[in-house]
Amino acid sequence: MSYVTQVIGERGRYGPYGGRYVPETLMAPLEELERVYAEASHDPNFRSQLDDLLHNFAGRPTPLQFAPRLTEHLGGARIYLKREDLLHTGAHKINNCLGQGLLAVRMGKKRVIAETGAGQHGVATATVAARLGLSCTVYMGTEDMERQRLNVNRMRLLGAEVIGVQAGSRTLKDAINEAMRDWVTNVGTSHYLLGSVLGAHPYPQMVRDFQKIIGEEARAQILRVERRLPDHLFACVGGGSNSIGLFHAFLGDASVKMVGVEAGGRGKSLGEHAARLGAAGGFVGSRPGVLQGTYTYVLQSEDGQIAATHSISAGLDYAAVGPEHAWLADQGRAEYTAVGDDEAIVAARSLARLEGIIPALESAHAVAELIRRAPKMKKDEIVILNVSGRGDKDMETLSRYV
Repeated sequence: MSYVTQVIGERGRYGPYGGRYVPETLMAPLEELERVYAEASHDPNFRSQLDDLLHNFAGRPTPLQFAPRLTEHLGGARIYLKREDLLHTGAHKINNCLGQGLLAVRMGKKRVIAETGAGQHGVATATVAARLGLSCTVYMGTEDMERQRLNVNRMRLLGAEVIGVQAGSRTLKDAINEAMRDWVTNVGTSHYLLGSVLGAHPYPQMVRDFQKIIGEEARAQILRVERRLPDHLFACVGGGSNSIGLFHAFLGDASVKMVGVEAGGRGKSLGEHAARLGAAGGFVGSRPGVLQGTYTYVLQSEDGQIAATHSISAGLDYAAVGPEHAWLADQGRAEYTAVGDDEAIVAARSLARLEGIIPALESAHAVAELIRRAPKMKKDEIVILNVSGRGDKDMETLSRYV
């Protein structure tokens, strides 16, 4: 099935999903951001500056590493790992933060606001703010602050103000709410540096464009090594930026199957998981709705209240998914599944002991799904799995299990 992105007027749409559902006070800054991003996209100087930072500051290109021991252990397809965990700050998040940081400078904004769950986006935002001379405020749920204390300390060392959010479930959804309230109050001086392919247009498109370098590199690298395209792509899906970053360069290749892996948490009942696209797996509570600026699949109660979510991984613990993923799921272009907490822990341990790579718990969800499927694949099949982040931040959690 072919995949077509629809853009309707000034509101980016992916089929029926996406759009711009925000208070009137945010329409002007969103329109400004859309205009400035469009101008920057056609400005060779902007591209050159971003490329220089990606290469000399962030450390791109990242390797596409063959995983010989994991391949042998699973006995199926040949497995390659896209090593986004080797980037400066330890995850793919810096790709987007560098792009948006340069846009903030271009717009004359002296301050950036961010939300963070696992802390990796917050660390990347604080890092870029320090590099570009911007002040930085990061909102983080206090539940996430407790399980990601290392990243809280990193952000503060980099000069960011980290504000704990006590409301609601005290996780990512609530941090986004507070960040948007801050932005409404300070639109003249501040840029909201949103961390995933979520929110009102142009964020889903813009963040995807800053992350699509992952798939562009992986495509060129696998063609150079194997002289053909992969058969399968695997990536975890929280908001969905690392996965759409990998998938985007292959969307036109019908032979390449794409698997996005959500958080199965500790059960299939509402409140026990974060599987927005996992209805086929028996996970309940997801249907289309509006959350924090965009129309997409949202975990919600029968009367439309946003549901609590759970994942051992703070970065996957969110009630909605990026609108482009919703459209890919509806079209059948990508398959979405879910992995539970315990499976993710086992997968993290397996990758560490077989390949010497400790993945972030987010990435470990994708590893777990690969471990489940690879033994059934043919030996001449090729898999690329995106290791979206490294596991330093999760060592306290991992140590309690391992």
